[in-house]
Amino acid sequence: MNTYNNFTVEETNLLSIYMTGSKEGLLVAMNAALPFMEGEMRDFAARTLAKVGRMTEAEFAGLALYPADEV
Repeated sequence: MNTYNNFTVEETNLLSIYMTGSKEGLLVAMNAALPFMEGEMRDFAARTLAKVGRMTEAEFAGLALYPADEV
């Protein structure tokens, strides 16, 4: 069983914003955005990044994440 089905709705929403189609791309995009985040949002994003970073490629591929629609 995939232990990474435990992402919160908020984490899933955040990941969807930065989803590029690959784990590496998502990590690069979110890390690039961190300096522009403040306070609790930066802490939240960093915790979410750490959670993704511990995942294997296979676990990441099993996530039901989709890029956020462009506005």
